Amino acid sequence: MKIIKRILLVFFTLFHFFQTSGYTQVILPKVFGDNMVLQRGIKIPVWGSATPGSLIVATLGKVGAKAKTDKDGKWMLHFSKFKAGGPYDLKISESGKPESTIKLKGLLIGDVWLASGQSNMEWQVQQARDAPNEIAKADFPQIRFLLVEHDIKFTPQSDFLGGKWKLCDTNNVKQFSAVAYYFARKIHKEQNVPIGIIQSTWGGTPVQTWTSREMQLTSSATRAKMLAGDTLTQNDVVKDSLNMIRFWDIVYHPQGNTDKTVPLPEYDDSGWTAVEMPRLVKDFGIGKYEGMIWLRKKIVLPTSFAGKELVLNVGHPEMNYSLYFNGTEICKTIWNSNSKQSYTIRAGLVKNGENTIAIRMAMLWGGGGLNPPAEDIYITDGYSKISLAGKWLYKINVEPAIPKIHNYQNYPAVLFNAMINPLIPFGVKGVIWYQGEANDSEAYRYRELFPMLINDWRQRWHRGNLPFLYVQLANFKKEDPLPAESEWAELREAQTLTLLQPNTGMACIIDIGDAGSIHPTNKQEVGRRLALIAKKKVYGKDVISSGPMYKNFVIKGKDIIIRFTDTGSGLATRDAASLKGFVIAGDDKKFYWASARIEGGKVIVSSDKVNIPVAVRYAWADNPVCNLVNKEGLPAVPFRTDEWKGITQK
Repeated sequence: MKIIKRILLVFFTLFHFFQTSGYTQVILPKVFGDNMVLQRGIKIPVWGSATPGSLIVATLGKVGAKAKTDKDGKWMLHFSKFKAGGPYDLKISESGKPESTIKLKGLLIGDVWLASGQSNMEWQVQQARDAPNEIAKADFPQIRFLLVEHDIKFTPQSDFLGGKWKLCDTNNVKQFSAVAYYFARKIHKEQNVPIGIIQSTWGGTPVQTWTSREMQLTSSATRAKMLAGDTLTQNDVVKDSLNMIRFWDIVYHPQGNTDKTVPLPEYDDSGWTAVEMPRLVKDFGIGKYEGMIWLRKKIVLPTSFAGKELVLNVGHPEMNYSLYFNGTEICKTIWNSNSKQSYTIRAGLVKNGENTIAIRMAMLWGGGGLNPPAEDIYITDGYSKISLAGKWLYKINVEPAIPKIHNYQNYPAVLFNAMINPLIPFGVKGVIWYQGEANDSEAYRYRELFPMLINDWRQRWHRGNLPFLYVQLANFKKEDPLPAESEWAELREAQTLTLLQPNTGMACIIDIGDAGSIHPTNKQEVGRRLALIAKKKVYGKDVISSGPMYKNFVIKGKDIIIRFTDTGSGLATRDAASLKGFVIAGDDKKFYWASARIEGGKVIVSSDKVNIPVAVRYAWADNPVCNLVNKEGLPAVPFRTDEWKGITQK
């Protein structure tokens, strides 16, 4: 009790001192900090808070600016246009109160890009291709990143939760967005100006969460969902966060000592359910189960394996998992971070005859299981190979149920409120965006949702048609043996249609995806293609920045002739083989694989199965086999000539 009284006494004493002495503090939002990059060529906005009615005096280098605070203590000033350069200091204070001065050091003037979207924009340099080599040579002190911390808010915020400007070096670059870093590096080298990246990203999030409430209330496509969240409070977010802690505790830490019992050879699995593997857990017929699943398989090894060190290959299991051999843990992956497929089984664990393999796996968001093909799961001594395909046993609910997570970060406008609104109106050159995977089931609506976000941000920044460059979805999932409908193809089409918005550019990456991973690792090429578009559209250089784009078609007998723009030096195939990826249909809307050939700047498409063709599609699949490029090596953008109703058009 005495301690509490002392604390209160100190508090009121300090409060009285500040009130009577007139001491005030100039406050800047976190977007401003040491080592930041400010946008060249525009009147540079700086804002914050101080004593109501006071005069704010600021200098950037030797250039001054002033502003008066309003009745709430808010102020904003603008410095005159700067050319690229630096470093500069920024000093801000209330007039006549030197004790209120804020000084920021090491500022550069250059180009600032806002990098936003979901996990493929968030994917770090250390997670991407050739990470050790890329990290080792990342010495670019004139490239700076500001990583905005994740946060969820139901009302627009004036500041974000946390984040500081960091120089690009071998230590800091590891956590940077790989796409944004490779984009920034390319622009920095070619334009010879400092580059700032403000990274505001969150994996798995839909476009609606990045769009303001006001904008979403203007559309019948988003109004109802926007209003549905009005009863939510920050307490709901706190509860969800606590459940999330419990969620991941279960995923990463076996409950009830199951890891000490279930993997043992003598464990009684007589009540477990048999299933043929490999396959995904969502195909087991157990409904929308989400939680931990255990898999077991007993295998009789030949006598020649006994006493030998073996290699066990499990293909590429989905999600987080732990692998056990005769009760001993062999590996434990965390958030799909372990790309290994083969694991060494030390000789001392191998028994003559029957051995037991167990896998503890998280079944989350429709994932979980062992991916086909069957030849990818086996055990070998280096000479002989024993398949692990076939009968396995599985059981769910061996461990406590994981708590339901609401994932409020996916709710409309909440990330705009917490992670975008605090950045406005910081001076930026443009936006780079990589998102869409989380909207695949509503791809047709994305035609409206995505332009809505672009227009929303542009209106709020008051910078006209601010450059907005984005990445089209990569190829992903299994290849379809026959022409089929595709949510991902329809989402890509919505992204292509967004090019109708002024001053936009799209990087097509239909050739560098990964069938087995939604996070393809070749982020270098993604960054390069974005930088190519910026080079042409933003920096005014005469370069080929896009692959062939569908223009129009004519029907001539059994042929459909396709014309393109952006052919560069001419059309070609990526692998010098015959053209792949075209399908053709008649009035019955049934598509067949087509023969296709290049003639000048056109492609001639036909099929013996379609006598009177009416429509052609190219690269129209989740993971299409396609190879049309221009001679500069950029892939043709997927397209269709028909407007038939798609599977996401409700």
